[in-house]
Amino acid sequence: MKLLGSAGSPYARKARIAMLEKKVNCEFVFDRPSEPGSNVPKYNPLSKVPVLVLDDGKGMIDSSVIVEYFDGIGSGPKLIPVDFPARIAVRQWEALGDGIVDAIVALTHDSRYTENCDASAGWYQKQLKKIEAGLAAAQGDIGNHEFCYGNAFSLGDICVGMALAYLDRAYASYDWRGKYPGLKRYADKLFARPTFQQSLPPKA
Repeated sequence: MKLLGSAGSPYARKARIAMLEKKVNCEFVFDRPSEPGSNVPKYNPLSKVPVLVLDDGKGMIDSSVIVEYFDGIGSGPKLIPVDFPARIAVRQWEALGDGIVDAIVALTHDSRYTENCDASAGWYQKQLKKIEAGLAAAQGDIGNHEFCYGNAFSLGDICVGMALAYLDRAYASYDWRGKYPGLKRYADKLFARPTFQQSLPPKA
């Protein structure tokens, strides 16, 4: 199997962390869909990463689907609990982390291609409020806990960690550590986890 993803994609990193956590025998291949000759459109009609290319040549799309696939075929503790209430709770964390990333992408993509970006503009403030509300909610729920849910690492931690790490990469001027010290404590330990270290993208 091969996991296709661009170097800076937070969703590719989400899938890659799950792959490493579950010890799945799969090669990660840097492939940016916007580059000429990319293989991504061959397997995903939406031309988005990540894409998992299975041994039979078929493509699997969407980070949530790929993570669940890795969780099913890999070894070690479950990233997505089997127990229904716990499963829903972890999926809620996934939705929060993914939503924060979506807002970061919307904010930074627009500002990257807009000369003299006005941070007071309505569109900018709308995305910033989503990011800040998401971070505040995460800090309030995580508190002094080591993990998002229960006493074990889960998909929720992958997604919240992915979002915090992507803030550092795409919106480095935003001091989330100063504003949310509880998340700083949580992230310091999470970022030291081997799978987070092994999946670090090249510096932007």
